[in-house]
Amino acid sequence: MGTEGHSTAGSAGKLERAVLVGVDLGRSGHGRPDPTGSLRARRAGAAEARLAAVVVDRDSNDPESSNSIESTSVAGPLLVEGFTALNADESLAEFRELVASAGGVVAAEVMQRRAKLDPATLIGAGKVEEIAGIAASVEADLVLFDHDLSPTQLRNLEAALPCRVLDRTQLILDIFARHARTSEGKLQVERAQLEYMLPRLTGKGKAMSQLGGGIGTRGPGETKLETDRRRIQARIDHLKGELDAVRRVRKQQRQRREAVPVPTVALVGYTNAGKSTLFNRLTGAHVLASSRMFATLDPKLRAIELPSRRKVLLSDTVGFIRNLPHTLVTSFRATLEEVAQAEVLLHVRDASSAYGEEQKAQVEKVLGELESLAKPRIDVLNKIDLLAGQEREGLQARAAATGEVVVSAQTGKGIDALLEALDQALNSDPVVEAQLRVPQQEGGVLAAIDAGMVVHSREYEGNLVRLSVSGPASLVGRLRKYRVRED
Repeated sequence: MGTEGHSTAGSAGKLERAVLVGVDLGRSGHGRPDPTGSLRARRAGAAEARLAAVVVDRDSNDPESSNSIESTSVAGPLLVEGFTALNADESLAEFRELVASAGGVVAAEVMQRRAKLDPATLIGAGKVEEIAGIAASVEADLVLFDHDLSPTQLRNLEAALPCRVLDRTQLILDIFARHARTSEGKLQVERAQLEYMLPRLTGKGKAMSQLGGGIGTRGPGETKLETDRRRIQARIDHLKGELDAVRRVRKQQRQRREAVPVPTVALVGYTNAGKSTLFNRLTGAHVLASSRMFATLDPKLRAIELPSRRKVLLSDTVGFIRNLPHTLVTSFRATLEEVAQAEVLLHVRDASSAYGEEQKAQVEKVLGELESLAKPRIDVLNKIDLLAGQEREGLQARAAATGEVVVSAQTGKGIDALLEALDQALNSDPVVEAQLRVPQQEGGVLAAIDAGMVVHSREYEGNLVRLSVSGPASLVGRLRKYRVRED
């Protein structure tokens, strides 16, 4: 793992060992009420005994082994932006999944509780010294922080710790780099990496001074550091140009699609909510569906047929996550324009997740950045096959009242209801009813009716076929010369 997006496996194929560091600020400065109360009752019992500083030494051959070194009682979950957020332990559990997606092995975990963040090292000098000892004892290759680090903090931590240091954003960028397959995806990831790296370039000692302090030390006026920055900025500008070209091509493709009235529907949701599995179920495609986070980076577009026989294009998009780096939202804007152009959004949510409300809020936050929050949206509660019978029945009863759709993309349960809901949500090319009278020798017209409309009745009148149909207004309009005029 690293800023450049290299594999976590070393030259001999050995996976890198990582020390994970979480930060818990407790309730200090976060005492706003939770307006929904959605998760507080569910977590009230467990919230009184959170571990604030826990170190777990994991034997790679025994994943169940653990050794608790230090623990302190701490208050319940933090409140961020008006909803109950993941507390520090739950956030670290999600971070652990990110590490697995990057191909790393968790060697140890450290949780630090502070009233406020340390501007120099984020976690304080004493905890840095402790982590240095842990990293050395477990032979860690890198230390990963479940928090963004400022350039100063990153520099200080790298100087104090015996191995490489990465923060949350760098880890997500690394996962994106590992999973990018198309040239467009690679361009977007590279741009995000360079934009994140640029302010974090540092120099050391006199070799990096712009001007020396004595005779013979005055340089040419530009340091190696400044040269590196200039070259990176030039590369970023070049990537922006290439991505602008991608956007132009996508715009032309959309314009060609818009010439034929086929609406687009976009799948959106938290990473690992099951979007790609649902995409495969609806389209019959075989795109990669993985339990690893961010398995899908490059958009996929397939046509599907609704119960009304209308055709729509279904788009699978990159998953969102808590604190998604802004550089990624910017870099992937060309890809995410499919979301902005979609007529309806299918918000796929993991019904089995205990953090569904937080995940929903984070997705809506990114949709707001894309100016797509007001679009028609269907909430799709996926993975109901992972719920117990009573819990599944309760979820289905709630969904019937709220308009949500309950499905299992894995088993196919609820897919018909989802297609019906999508049919009703689409406004473009509406379904209309018509009476048609078509000569029997017009085989092509009759085939088009059977392929693109729902035929309610069919009667033969001599060499004519009288049909009662419902179908897309665009198709009915093309067959207007066969319509029966009703007095």
